[in-house]
Amino acid sequence: MTRDQNEELAGLSTQELAALARDCLEALGRQGSKDAFAELLQISPIVGEALGEVARSLGENSSWAQVGQIAGTTKQAAWSRWRS
Repeated sequence: MTRDQNEELAGLSTQELAALARDCLEALGRQGSKDAFAELLQISPIVGEALGEVARSLGENSSWAQVGQIAGTTKQAAWSRWRS
């Protein structure tokens, strides 16, 4: 990714970035190819790491109760899943 592309992405809102990510993932899924499958497998742990990173940040800077509420679980379950 070029510097210009990174800067362009940095200027997008959270909702715009999420929509772009969903569109890209859905497009890969529709391809139905072995290459698309392999790429999605490589992306999956990146999504998990990003979830953990933002959950820990939100939990530390706001509250684990809020993390649990957003995730649809208890604060204890959220803390247990994402604390480290």
